[in-house]
Amino acid sequence: MTAYLFPGQGAQFPGMGKDLYEGSALSKGYFDKADEILGFGITKLMFEGTDEDLRQTKVTQPCVFLHSVISALAKGDEFKPDMVAGHSLGELSALTAAGALSFEDGLKLVAKRASAMQKCCESQKSTMAAIVGLEDSVIEKVCADVTAGGDTVVAANYNCPGQVVISGTEPGVDKASELLTAAGAKRAIKLQVSGAFHSPLMEPAKVELAEAIAATTFNTPVCPVYQNVDAMPHTNPDEIKANLIAQLTSSVRWTKSVQNMIADGAVEFVECGPGNVLQGLMRKIDRGVKCCHIA
Repeated sequence: MTAYLFPGQGAQFPGMGKDLYEGSALSKGYFDKADEILGFGITKLMFEGTDEDLRQTKVTQPCVFLHSVISALAKGDEFKPDMVAGHSLGELSALTAAGALSFEDGLKLVAKRASAMQKCCESQKSTMAAIVGLEDSVIEKVCADVTAGGDTVVAANYNCPGQVVISGTEPGVDKASELLTAAGAKRAIKLQVSGAFHSPLMEPAKVELAEAIAATTFNTPVCPVYQNVDAMPHTNPDEIKANLIAQLTSSVRWTKSVQNMIADGAVEFVECGPGNVLQGLMRKIDRGVKCCHIA
């Protein structure tokens, strides 16, 4: 069985998607349609924008979504997933590629999600940090202790064994990073992000996104979608919608998602989209599983 994986924010790079645009009439059609749907030249930003241009959440998310989804859809009949999953933003890419959302609705939801999250980022100073080389339970306890002291910080992304990203207020993340380093973490690396994704600080964005999701038609996907909030396979549109809303303030359970996909029969994983971050995580989750990339 083949599982397709879709990356999240952070996988972007200048010039992304230009080869797809120039190499396929089908891909060009999707890119041109995206400019029309969004009402501005997202493709120009992808092809010609700088690192700084692409780092804004409201720009990054549509760019990564477009590159990922078009990479998959451009394969035509060759794209036959047995299961899919997406990391954070990538979950919307996975849902669109698997037919749960139309291309237009998927892109509109990504734009709404990105805009809502950008507003949260601008309203309060917050950040994230990757903690390397420490048990999940230790990280969870330290985050709980710091939060009890008044500075919000939570375990946001369970990326692979030995790598968890924490998220919260700047003082909360700084304090937790110090304590986790003292507790034996090999590294505590502050990430170049504009906000505390997958934390309670995203609640206003969650409320805004929930309204947009409620007004959007979701179909039964062509295969199970392993969702971030519980790492379990879902095909019921109502369940998918509820999980997608909860995702903004919940942890991304990526390690468990991949482990569950393997347990359910996945023997090959294909990463769709910019970069190869998910392939790197796969090697740390299970080196024995084949993983490749299409872009």
